[in-house]
Amino acid sequence: MLAFSLRDLAERVGGEIVGLDPGLSIAGVSDLAGAREGQISFLGNNRYLQAAQRTRASAILISPGDAKAGGFPCALVVVASPSLAFSLIAALFAPEPVRFAPGVHPTAVVAPDVVLGEGVSIQPHAVIEDGVRIGARTVIGAGSYVGHGTVIGDDGLVYPRVTIRERAVIGNRVILHSGAVIGSDGFGYEFKDGAHKKIPQTGYVQIDDDVEIGANAAIDRGRFGRTWIGQGTKIDNLVQIAHNVVIGAHCIVVSQVGISGSTVLGRYVTLAGQAGLAGHLTIGDQATVTAQSGIAKDVPPKTVVAGHHAQPLRESLRIEALMRRLPEFFARLKALEEGK
Repeated sequence: MLAFSLRDLAERVGGEIVGLDPGLSIAGVSDLAGAREGQISFLGNNRYLQAAQRTRASAILISPGDAKAGGFPCALVVVASPSLAFSLIAALFAPEPVRFAPGVHPTAVVAPDVVLGEGVSIQPHAVIEDGVRIGARTVIGAGSYVGHGTVIGDDGLVYPRVTIRERAVIGNRVILHSGAVIGSDGFGYEFKDGAHKKIPQTGYVQIDDDVEIGANAAIDRGRFGRTWIGQGTKIDNLVQIAHNVVIGAHCIVVSQVGISGSTVLGRYVTLAGQAGLAGHLTIGDQATVTAQSGIAKDVPPKTVVAGHHAQPLRESLRIEALMRRLPEFFARLKALEEGK
């Protein structure tokens, strides 16, 4: 069984051991509640402080501030970011990643003029259309579709049943999870003669290096020009990105977010779950939109906004607090009107 000394693990993550023998053997990882002797866990949020003080883990990773609480029944490894340190240690105990042998499976359908880089793996029943170029060591999963003229870079991972429509431009080390649709038609119609008439969507999708896109996400092609996802951006499951949206580098877009057409996000923007953005907006660098917020106007850089009609966070929280007191205010107002 694979095991490491606590000292070795602490050195790997730049942590300081407090408590038990640094030579203590660690043979696995777990959450605080499920951990047992011989495992290491972490306290990443102090709302779980009591769970950490009851854990059966042999050691936990903890921040300097939380370590001051005391009362822990195990060794502590004090690190600046327990969550990050835990992910590094967990990787040591993880199973070997699944690897795919290079080559084209006999059931795959690959057009004659497709260009495949060294070590590419095309899995069963994948379809690769005319004019496609796929970079070295990229994997195209079973049942996936790569449309005409698409370019995919090196070291990509396209999981089973991904659809990539025509002329997409996808960079290096991009990960596309199952069910994702890249380059579907934008939702564009004109109302004429009593009916909605489809507007041709002739653009494409560009996805830069090191982007990851979650399961069942949908990214529409540009009406003309491109829909563009910037380098290092991470997109969760069930996200809808409309035509001609531009998302800057290193953004985080969480599950069930919807972004309407031609909206532009700067760099390092965070959109929390179920946020909805109207079209033709600009969201500034490092802005944060909290969960279930509705955005109908531009958001300045480094701003945190919240609410169904999103407002600055402090103002939104103040209004919410006042709303909770409405019954009290109403009773007092009624008493004043009745002269009591």
